[in-house]
Amino acid sequence: MKSITKKRTKAFLIDLAISTAVTAGVEYVLRKKIKNEAIHAIVTPTAVMWSLEFAQLRNNGQTVGYKKMGIALENKSGTRLTSAQILKRMAYRDSISPFDYLKNPTAFEQQNGQLLPHDHFSDTVVNEV
Repeated sequence: MKSITKKRTKAFLIDLAISTAVTAGVEYVLRKKIKNEAIHAIVTPTAVMWSLEFAQLRNNGQTVGYKKMGIALENKSGTRLTSAQILKRMAYRDSISPFDYLKNPTAFEQQNGQLLPHDHFSDTVVNEV
């Protein structure tokens, strides 16, 4: 595993811990209003994580985890990230990207870990700051 991929993994775990804490608070409030357990198990954690990630990436191209690890998500063309790029990246990462890894784990990382399939799909790249 390349060093930037290790940083990306650690950053994701930091963001996941933050998202989990926020999800616990949101679930506490929603449990009284929504009784369906599937909502609490599937929809709430995903919605919270995507919302937090989207807001952070849209504002400055870094999540808390990315900032802590010294990396940033950037547009390949050098312009500011668009909302569509961020949403495409998150959707691809959480749905299709695991199958890409299972098909060919050795070709999953490109450019020393700066470019994973969901980055390629959304025309983004992760660089060290």
